[in-house]
Amino acid sequence: MSDAKQMITKDQLEKIQGFQKELNKLLNEVGFLEAQKSAVLGKFQEENKKTEDFKKELEEEYGSININLEDEIIEKTLIK
Repeated sequence: MSDAKQMITKDQLEKIQGFQKELNKLLNEVGFLEAQKSAVLGKFQEENKKTEDFKKELEEEYGSININLEDEIIEKTLIK
């Protein structure tokens, strides 16, 4: 076997470099989307906490209730 170095063609090198560039770009986009996802999930958790805190306030004022969000009617619930 020869010890001579083998090389790929210039076209082959450019093609593989193009693939690698695209993969790096996509990986960067995934990272950006993950950061956005994390921010949105954080906001979701904040809103959920506000909702739960307000539900507790309503329960302190009215007792255990169900609220119809369409017509604003509240119904007392029976706690078993």
